[in-house]
Amino acid sequence: GDLVRSLKENNASDMEVKRAVGELKALKKLLDDKELSLQPPSEIFNRSKFADLMIRRFFYDQSFSIYGGVAGLYDFGPMGCALKSNILEQWKRFFVLEEQMLEIDCSMLTPERVLETSGHVEKFADTMVKDKKTGECFRLDHLIKNRLETLIKDKKQTSEIKEECKDIIIKLDGMTTEQMSDIVKKFNMKSPTTGNDLSEPVDFNLMFATQIGPTGDQKGFLRPETAQGIFVNFKRLLEFNQGRLPFAAAQIGNAFRNEISPRSGLLRVREFTMAEIEHFCDPSDKSHSKFSDVENTVMKLYSACNQMDGQPPIDITIGQAVSKGLVANQTLGYFMARIFMFMIRIGITKEKLRFRQHMSNEMAHYAVDCWDAECLTSYGWVECIGCADRSAYDLTKHGEETKQRLVAERKLPAPKTIQVTGIYYF
Repeated sequence: GDLVRSLKENNASDMEVKRAVGELKALKKLLDDKELSLQPPSEIFNRSKFADLMIRRFFYDQSFSIYGGVAGLYDFGPMGCALKSNILEQWKRFFVLEEQMLEIDCSMLTPERVLETSGHVEKFADTMVKDKKTGECFRLDHLIKNRLETLIKDKKQTSEIKEECKDIIIKLDGMTTEQMSDIVKKFNMKSPTTGNDLSEPVDFNLMFATQIGPTGDQKGFLRPETAQGIFVNFKRLLEFNQGRLPFAAAQIGNAFRNEISPRSGLLRVREFTMAEIEHFCDPSDKSHSKFSDVENTVMKLYSACNQMDGQPPIDITIGQAVSKGLVANQTLGYFMARIFMFMIRIGITKEKLRFRQHMSNEMAHYAVDCWDAECLTSYGWVECIGCADRSAYDLTKHGEETKQRLVAERKLPAPKTIQVTGIYYF
C-alpha cells in the first residue's frame, strides 16, 4: 500500500502503478486463502460431496448431459427451480414492491450499435491461447497461474525458480498481453491437456454474436448484462414517472458471457440470471429520503485504503461510513444497507458477508464509488452483488450517439438570469 501511494505521489507511469496494485491484490488473495485454510475443521466445507448431492437430487445438472454436456451451461431441476423462484420472489418483494420501483423486461437480443456505444464491443474481452493441434482454448492468465503454481510445488525446482514464479503470480493482474506471451515462451508452456504447442495470444470478446433478420446485415449480440436495456428506456421510464426524479427501474433476466474456460461450478458460467436495479437521481442531490431508516445498520466494510494498507475490514454503521466519506453518498449507502439486509434475509450469515470497495485500478474511469457484496465460500471471498455510483456515463453516451435528450428537468427555486452576448452583421 505504501508503495502504491509513493508511486502516485511521485507521478510514476500508469504501468508501474498498475503493476504495484496487481502485486497488492495478489498478496491480498494469498491472505484470504490463508484465512480460509485456517478455519476450524468443523467449518471446512466438502465442496465435492455437496456438488454430488446437488446433482443427484437434481437441484441442477449440466445442460444436454445425455449428449455429453456443454461446459458452462446448466439446467435447474424441480428443487433448484423452487429455490431460485423463492429468492427472486423475495427480491421482488424486498426491492421492487417496497421501494415502488418500475419493473421492465427488455430484449436479450441487442443490436451491435448499442453495445458499441456502451464500450462492450471494444473492451469486453479476455486474452486466450489455443492448442495448435486440437484448437482447445485456454484463458491465458489462468493457464500461466496454474502452470507456475505447479512449478512452485515441484520439489525438483530450485528456490530461485520458485521465487520467480511467485513474483510473476503476484504481478500477473497488471501484465500486458506481450508480457504474458513472454512468460509462456520463457517457461516453454504447453497445452495442459495434451502437451501440444500453444498459439500466440489473442483478445477474445466474451459476447455471443448473432445476426438479426434473414439478410444478416444487422449484427447483434446476446446481452452480456441487463443494464443497457434500462438505460436505453430511460426516456420512457421518466415519462411514465411523470418526469419526476428520483426513481428506480428494475429488471430480472438472463445474460450471456462466452467464457473461455468456465469453472467453479455455477460461479463462472455462460448463461445466468441477473436481478438488476438502476436508481436515477439528481446528480447535485444524492441524499435519500429513507436513509434515516438504515443509518444505524452495522456492516463489515473493506475500504480501498484498508486493502492498500493490509488492514482488515471494519465493522461500522452505514451512517458513520457516509458521514466520514468512506461511502460516497447517502443514496449509495442506502442501497448498500438494503442489499445487506436482503442477503441476511435469504440466509447469508453476517460473519461471512462483507462489502469490498473497488481499488483505483478496478474502478471504471466514470464511476464515483463502487462496492461489491462478497460472501465467504469454499472458493474464498466471492463477489455476489455490485453496487456502484456510475454517474451519468451511460445516459450521456447513448444520448450523444442517438441525438436523444436522455435528461431530466427540475424547477429552480429562483429564476436564473443568463447574459448572452451576440454578434450581428449588417
